[in-house]
Amino acid sequence: MKESSRTRRMQRHHKRNKSPASLNMVSLMDIFTILVFFLLVSSTDQESLPSMKEIKLPEATSEQKIKTNIVILVSKDRIMIQGREVVKASTALRDKRSVIPKLLTELNREAEKKTKKVRDAKKVKKRGVTIMGDREIPYVLLKKIMLTCASTEFTNISLAVLTKEPAAEGGS
Repeated sequence: MKESSRTRRMQRHHKRNKSPASLNMVSLMDIFTILVFFLLVSSTDQESLPSMKEIKLPEATSEQKIKTNIVILVSKDRIMIQGREVVKASTALRDKRSVIPKLLTELNREAEKKTKKVRDAKKVKKRGVTIMGDREIPYVLLKKIMLTCASTEFTNISLAVLTKEPAAEGGS
Protein backbone atom coordinates (compact mmCIF):
# COMPACT_ATOMS: atom_id res chain seq x y z
CA MET A 1 0.00 0.00 0.00
CA LYS A 2 1.35 3.36 -0.99
CA GLU A 3 1.78 5.99 1.76
CA SER A 4 0.70 9.51 1.16
CA SER A 5 3.17 12.35 1.38
CA ARG A 6 1.33 13.65 4.41
CA THR A 7 1.76 10.33 6.28
CA ARG A 8 5.48 10.26 5.47
CA ARG A 9 5.91 13.86 6.62
CA MET A 10 4.13 13.08 9.92
CA GLN A 11 6.34 10.04 10.51
CA ARG A 12 9.49 12.08 9.89
CA HIS A 13 8.22 14.76 12.23
CA HIS A 14 7.53 12.23 15.02
CA LYS A 15 10.95 10.60 14.60
CA ARG A 16 12.68 13.96 14.74
CA ASN A 17 10.82 15.26 17.83
CA LYS A 18 10.79 12.02 19.80
CA SER A 19 12.54 12.63 23.12
CA PRO A 20 14.19 9.80 25.04
CA ALA A 21 12.32 10.51 28.31
CA SER A 22 8.81 11.75 28.90
CA LEU A 23 6.68 12.36 31.96
CA ASN A 24 3.26 10.87 32.38
CA MET A 25 1.42 13.80 33.93
CA VAL A 26 -1.62 11.73 34.91
CA SER A 27 0.45 9.52 37.21
CA LEU A 28 2.26 12.54 38.57
CA MET A 29 -1.03 14.25 39.43
CA ASP A 30 -2.24 11.08 41.17
CA ILE A 31 0.88 11.03 43.32
CA PHE A 32 0.48 14.71 44.25
CA THR A 33 -3.19 14.18 45.11
CA ILE A 34 -2.31 11.29 47.43
CA LEU A 35 0.45 13.39 48.98
CA VAL A 36 -1.94 16.29 49.65
CA PHE A 37 -4.50 13.99 51.29
CA PHE A 38 -1.78 12.42 53.43
CA LEU A 39 -0.56 15.82 54.59
CA LEU A 40 -4.09 16.98 55.40
CA VAL A 41 -4.83 13.87 57.44
CA SER A 42 -1.52 13.88 59.27
CA SER A 43 -1.73 17.57 60.10
CA THR A 44 -5.10 17.14 61.82
CA ASP A 45 -3.61 14.51 64.15
CA GLN A 46 -1.20 17.06 65.52
CA GLU A 47 -1.76 17.90 69.15
CA SER A 48 -1.43 21.64 69.50
CA LEU A 49 -3.25 24.45 71.19
CA PRO A 50 -4.66 27.46 69.36
CA SER A 51 -2.49 30.52 69.53
CA MET A 52 -3.48 34.07 70.24
CA LYS A 53 -1.20 37.06 69.94
CA GLU A 54 -2.65 38.73 73.02
CA ILE A 55 -1.86 35.80 75.33
CA LYS A 56 1.69 35.35 76.62
CA LEU A 57 1.97 31.93 78.24
CA PRO A 58 4.16 31.29 81.27
CA GLU A 59 7.16 28.99 80.82
CA ALA A 60 7.66 25.62 82.51
CA THR A 61 9.32 22.27 81.93
CA SER A 62 7.11 19.30 81.18
CA GLU A 63 7.65 15.87 79.67
CA GLN A 64 3.99 14.96 79.13
CA LYS A 65 2.22 15.75 75.88
CA ILE A 66 -0.99 17.73 75.99
CA LYS A 67 -4.30 15.94 75.56
CA THR A 68 -7.04 17.16 73.29
CA ASN A 69 -9.31 18.93 75.73
CA ILE A 70 -11.73 21.81 75.70
CA VAL A 71 -9.60 24.98 75.55
CA ILE A 72 -10.41 28.03 77.66
CA LEU A 73 -8.52 31.12 76.46
CA VAL A 74 -8.04 33.81 79.09
CA SER A 75 -6.65 37.17 78.04
CA LYS A 76 -6.55 40.42 79.94
CA ASP A 77 -9.85 41.43 78.32
CA ARG A 78 -11.96 38.31 77.80
CA ILE A 79 -12.58 34.63 78.52
CA MET A 80 -13.29 32.35 75.56
CA ILE A 81 -14.13 28.66 75.10
CA GLN A 82 -13.05 27.01 71.85
CA GLY A 83 -12.61 30.46 70.27
CA ARG A 84 -16.06 31.80 71.27
CA GLU A 85 -16.18 34.71 73.71
CA VAL A 86 -18.07 33.83 76.87
CA VAL A 87 -17.59 36.73 79.24
CA LYS A 88 -15.40 39.81 79.74
CA ALA A 89 -12.56 39.28 82.22
CA SER A 90 -13.40 42.48 84.08
CA THR A 91 -17.02 41.32 84.56
CA ALA A 92 -15.84 37.96 85.92
CA LEU A 93 -13.44 39.68 88.33
CA ARG A 94 -16.09 42.10 89.65
CA ASP A 95 -18.54 39.27 90.36
CA LYS A 96 -18.40 38.27 94.05
CA ARG A 97 -19.36 34.63 93.40
CA SER A 98 -16.64 31.97 93.33
CA VAL A 99 -17.84 30.61 89.99
CA ILE A 100 -18.47 32.42 86.72
CA PRO A 101 -22.12 31.74 85.70
CA LYS A 102 -21.73 32.29 81.93
CA LEU A 103 -18.63 30.10 81.85
CA LEU A 104 -20.47 27.44 83.84
CA THR A 105 -23.31 27.46 81.31
CA GLU A 106 -20.92 27.14 78.36
CA LEU A 107 -18.99 24.30 80.02
CA ASN A 108 -22.22 22.42 80.67
CA ARG A 109 -23.17 22.92 77.01
CA GLU A 110 -19.79 21.53 75.91
CA ALA A 111 -20.24 18.60 78.31
CA GLU A 112 -23.59 17.77 76.70
CA LYS A 113 -21.95 17.80 73.25
CA LYS A 114 -19.20 15.48 74.48
CA THR A 115 -21.71 13.14 76.18
CA LYS A 116 -23.53 12.63 72.89
CA LYS A 117 -20.25 11.68 71.19
CA VAL A 118 -18.86 9.41 73.94
CA ARG A 119 -20.87 6.44 75.15
CA ASP A 120 -18.27 4.98 77.56
CA ALA A 121 -19.06 6.06 81.16
CA LYS A 122 -15.39 5.89 82.24
CA LYS A 123 -14.34 8.39 79.58
CA VAL A 124 -17.12 10.78 80.60
CA LYS A 125 -15.77 10.98 84.15
CA LYS A 126 -12.26 11.85 82.94
CA ARG A 127 -13.15 14.99 81.03
CA GLY A 128 -10.40 17.51 80.71
CA VAL A 129 -10.06 21.20 80.09
CA THR A 130 -6.95 23.18 79.19
CA ILE A 131 -6.69 26.76 80.40
CA MET A 132 -4.53 29.05 78.25
CA GLY A 133 -4.10 32.11 80.38
CA ASP A 134 -1.97 35.17 79.85
CA ARG A 135 0.85 35.34 82.38
CA GLU A 136 -0.41 38.75 83.53
CA ILE A 137 -3.96 37.71 84.52
CA PRO A 138 -4.77 37.96 88.24
CA TYR A 139 -4.66 34.77 90.27
CA VAL A 140 -8.18 35.48 91.56
CA LEU A 141 -9.54 35.19 88.00
CA LEU A 142 -7.61 31.98 87.36
CA LYS A 143 -8.93 30.54 90.62
CA LYS A 144 -12.53 31.42 89.67
CA ILE A 145 -12.10 29.74 86.29
CA MET A 146 -10.65 26.62 87.89
CA LEU A 147 -13.47 26.48 90.47
CA THR A 148 -16.03 26.86 87.68
CA CYS A 149 -14.42 23.99 85.75
CA ALA A 150 -14.30 21.81 88.87
CA SER A 151 -18.01 22.41 89.52
CA THR A 152 -18.86 20.92 86.10
CA GLU A 153 -17.87 17.56 84.64
CA PHE A 154 -14.47 18.97 83.57
CA THR A 155 -12.45 18.03 86.62
CA ASN A 156 -9.17 17.23 84.88
CA ILE A 157 -7.72 20.76 84.61
CA SER A 158 -4.48 21.51 82.75
CA LEU A 159 -2.69 24.82 82.42
CA ALA A 160 -1.00 25.59 79.11
CA VAL A 161 2.60 26.78 79.33
CA LEU A 162 5.48 27.27 76.95
CA THR A 163 8.00 24.49 77.35
CA LYS A 164 11.56 25.48 78.06
CA GLU A 165 14.68 23.44 78.36
CA PRO A 166 15.37 22.17 81.88
CA ALA A 167 18.26 23.94 83.60
CA ALA A 168 21.54 22.02 83.44
CA GLU A 169 22.49 20.51 86.79
CA GLY A 170 25.76 21.51 88.36
CA GLY A 171 26.17 24.57 86.18
CA SER A 172 29.41 26.52 86.11
